[in-house]
Amino acid sequence: MEDQVLAATLVQPLVIASFQRERFYRQEAHRYQRLSQRSDQIYVLSAPETDFTNSSEYYEKVAFEPEDALSQEWHLVVIAHNYATCLVCRESLGSIAKNKQLPELSPSLDMDTARRFEGIWTSERGVSIKAAQLLLDRILVYRPDLTGKIAQARQRFGIGEQGSKSGAVQINEYACDIDTDPFVQRLVTYLQASQYKLHKAYRSIAAQARKERLVNSISTAIRRSLDPHEVLQVAAQELGQHLEACRCLIYRAQVTDSQAIIEHEFLTPGVVSVCGQTWELEQNPLFREIVKEDEGVCVSDTMTDPRVTNSAGLSLIAKKFAIRSWLIEPVFFQGRLLGIVELHYCSLPPHDWQPGELDLVEAIATHVGAALIQAEAYANLEELNKQLEALDRTRSNLIAITGHELRTPLSTIQVCLESLASEPDMPLELQQVMINTALSDSERMRKLVQDFLTLSNLESGRVEWHPESLSLQECVDLALSRTRTRSSTTEKPPQIKTQITQNLPLVKADGDWLVEVLAKLIDNAYKFTPSAGEITIKATRNSNQMVEVTVADTGRGIEPNRLEVVFDRFYQEEGALRRTAGGTGLGLAICRQIVNGWGGQIWAESKGKDQGSQFHFTVPIVQGSKEEKRSRVKSR
Repeated sequence: MEDQVLAATLVQPLVIASFQRERFYRQEAHRYQRLSQRSDQIYVLSAPETDFTNSSEYYEKVAFEPEDALSQEWHLVVIAHNYATCLVCRESLGSIAKNKQLPELSPSLDMDTARRFEGIWTSERGVSIKAAQLLLDRILVYRPDLTGKIAQARQRFGIGEQGSKSGAVQINEYACDIDTDPFVQRLVTYLQASQYKLHKAYRSIAAQARKERLVNSISTAIRRSLDPHEVLQVAAQELGQHLEACRCLIYRAQVTDSQAIIEHEFLTPGVVSVCGQTWELEQNPLFREIVKEDEGVCVSDTMTDPRVTNSAGLSLIAKKFAIRSWLIEPVFFQGRLLGIVELHYCSLPPHDWQPGELDLVEAIATHVGAALIQAEAYANLEELNKQLEALDRTRSNLIAITGHELRTPLSTIQVCLESLASEPDMPLELQQVMINTALSDSERMRKLVQDFLTLSNLESGRVEWHPESLSLQECVDLALSRTRTRSSTTEKPPQIKTQITQNLPLVKADGDWLVEVLAKLIDNAYKFTPSAGEITIKATRNSNQMVEVTVADTGRGIEPNRLEVVFDRFYQEEGALRRTAGGTGLGLAICRQIVNGWGGQIWAESKGKDQGSQFHFTVPIVQGSKEEKRSRVKSR
């Protein structure tokens, strides 16, 4: 919840926390002081024991009577414009009865550690709004001086009767910063529906092809391949041979195109090729007529047809390529122009077009359009299948990694705390070990949640970039300092070398995020490089007004076919649960989002297993910096 508030958008969230006793509040006071920097609607309630009183220093403190029913419950309500969370619980009856007997059985045992609670923890907005309304009403009983401020909170988030006023903030009930599973479910359903529609279109195209017995041989040749280039070449070859044309052309063209390049051609011996030529369409009267009438154009004799003789461009083409009879048939699919089929007859006398020939060309054009859509549909289906597989892998990895990364430290923390609670005579040294272990695993869980939030913010565009002129050497030093602080003291880390080019220009990027990229790449190298290995950090200027940074190691290496997928979310080389190195698989995905944010590129290189790996990324150079001017002078 703390991370939710700290990652909040411009509308300041409402936070209400109710503690049973002041001693419980004191353990969390620092958190609410930090949250008060993000919102002016922070309310903390507690039954006073020493110095807890009604006050408004950092946030609103509300001291309620120890006999109040609030002293039997815990509450935490967080409401913002794009999320809501509510925790309401009280001690279970069984726990109360058990704790009444504990002082008799073991007077030295702290009863607070043996208490068990029951209640709800939900992100349902309606429940959260109702809980906030009840708590705000109770706050007014003890702090009537907060009437105006609470009225603002009610109006801002639509709490109670005042929430219906026009001043209430527009609530987005579907936004969710943490739980992405509902979105994934809806997206998977949508992709599956699209897949079904593509299958249905495929069956319709196939059924139509079987009915066209007149063009069975050509349509069969077309259906042999789903490659559009191969389909068009086969269609041009078969149609030209069947109608004994001197030249048959098929090329892609749309209504808005001004030019088209001839890509597929059938020729009889001795005829000049036009493959690769650019056909003018915008000033072509025959093409304009096709677009206007939605049907083909037949020219029996180019020497006498006014549409050709009155156009200098068409006359030049007819003369240059010896076209005497000309047929242009559009390739349509569901009213959409996809391309053009042309037949040229170059011999004398002019070709006498027969009705059956025109019908055949029209039928072939229809099948070519169907084949192109079929190939396009198949390509889309392949892409959708890849997306579905990627989503399924992401969801499976999310469940596996989250379960493993959360359950393992939680179990350790629970064991440590239970040991501390049940063994009051435990030696101080062992107590310190337990405390250090619990703190270490809680930090591990915090990093997991922070990585989820960071990647979510980066992918959704909620990050505000603050570019500035930076020295790359200083950023590398900061990243190394952070990495050394985090590294384990039980294992000797690999040796790190830096090779930063002298007089390197200043770079323009957000300093915090640049250090984050460097730190994550160095951490990644740490994980997969033995202590006897070596990590090298290089930085040089490339030819594209960018500084290229490389973090290389002599560790495990990457298979060539996995150099791109290592940047995917939740990617784990050894699988989600069989890996020897810890982590969530989000680090490189976060790096890619950050580098893309400042307009750079990031990629990986490796020769294979146990041959080390190199991660490269680019940062733009500050335009007009002194270092850049010096480097320009030297290059001249």
